[in-house]
Amino acid sequence: MRKPRSTLMTTAGMAFAAALGLLGSLVGPSVGEAQAAPTGIRVSDGRVVEANGNEFVMRGINHAYTWYPEQTTAIADIAAKGANTVRVVLGSGNRWTKTSASQVSGLIGQCKANKVICVLEVHDTTGYGEDGAATTLDKAADYWISVKSALEGQEDYVVVNIGNEPYGNTNASAWTGATKSAISKLRSAGLNHALMVDAPNWGQDWSGTMRANAASVFASDPDRNTIFSIHMYGVYDTAAEVQDYLNHFVNNRLPIVVGEFGDAHSDGNPDEGAIMATAQSLGVGYIGWSWSGNGSGVEYLDMANGFDPNSLTSWGNRFINGANGIAATSETASIYGGGGEPGGGTAPNGYPYCAGGSSSDPDGDGWGWENSRSCVVPGGSADGGGGPGGGTAPNGYPYCAGGSSSDPDGDGWGWENSRSCVVPGGSADS
Repeated sequence: MRKPRSTLMTTAGMAFAAALGLLGSLVGPSVGEAQAAPTGIRVSDGRVVEANGNEFVMRGINHAYTWYPEQTTAIADIAAKGANTVRVVLGSGNRWTKTSASQVSGLIGQCKANKVICVLEVHDTTGYGEDGAATTLDKAADYWISVKSALEGQEDYVVVNIGNEPYGNTNASAWTGATKSAISKLRSAGLNHALMVDAPNWGQDWSGTMRANAASVFASDPDRNTIFSIHMYGVYDTAAEVQDYLNHFVNNRLPIVVGEFGDAHSDGNPDEGAIMATAQSLGVGYIGWSWSGNGSGVEYLDMANGFDPNSLTSWGNRFINGANGIAATSETASIYGGGGEPGGGTAPNGYPYCAGGSSSDPDGDGWGWENSRSCVVPGGSADGGGGPGGGTAPNGYPYCAGGSSSDPDGDGWGWENSRSCVVPGGSADS
């Protein structure tokens, strides 16, 4: 989203004259193979994972902090609705008041206290090349380096979103070089965090610039730890467009997140149902715009009326409580003790658990196939080398040979051979 002349927020992009003309791209065979240094949140084989290898799927809400610093409970309120991520709007001082290192530290502290991952973004870059007040990605990189003291040691909790919607529709082709240069500058300065980069064309990439060049941008990061963010508004008004774009990245093992989207917009009617359903089926993160504070004709993008968590708008209720919403699909990051249960999280061998359990394993070998990748059936033969009737659960206890028949009270625990055992796939099997 971009901020207008007033103190409130407007549309993320202009009404686009061009249709969605996404370009194809060739991805080198080694793009998805390189591994980031095992520090904090990172990219592994095209997926976003935590330092322990646990897959992390963002389910978050944007918060316009830089214009509403007095709203000190917003992060807690968002977390209480079930979000596992908050994307926080900051100012670099080039267009809006600089968010200081001490403020950044405070925001990270709020995220940690409320068990959400902080995606911190500089908003001053919005629409560069088309909006004369916007600044460059290079200046945004300078900002991150200036607040490095607040970021150091927070790699488990923070993703650095270099610059919001860093190009408008003018000279969008310059996005590739500018993005590579900003990544290089941050890595040279010693920032080891996962980096997130927004698409050009006011974030919507209707020109296909990010899609066509994502592989080379990813390869340019010496840490191989860059996540791509697409903003989906009016350009993505059909399920086919949503699916085509997200599937391209997933199929080419390039990490993708929907960093912004709404249920209505001035440049067209985004298909929020398709966005959420497709993201869920692919195991792709999404972050909705926005908690509260929109104005100048786009107040409909508020999820909460006047920052009141007890007064959700229709969009907020849809996003939080509707089909494929965060209440049903969000899992707390494992750094906070979440994300490890069957149906979510990662098995001891590093593969994700199958959300569908044994129904995802028609041949009974302990392996399933979901979200375009292999998964482990909880308690099956591939789960920790054990499985029903033998082996050890991830918590160190043996599996119950009798399965659920050994668990009369249904708490996931049984008693065999004079000791406790874990029922495969039960509530204790994590």
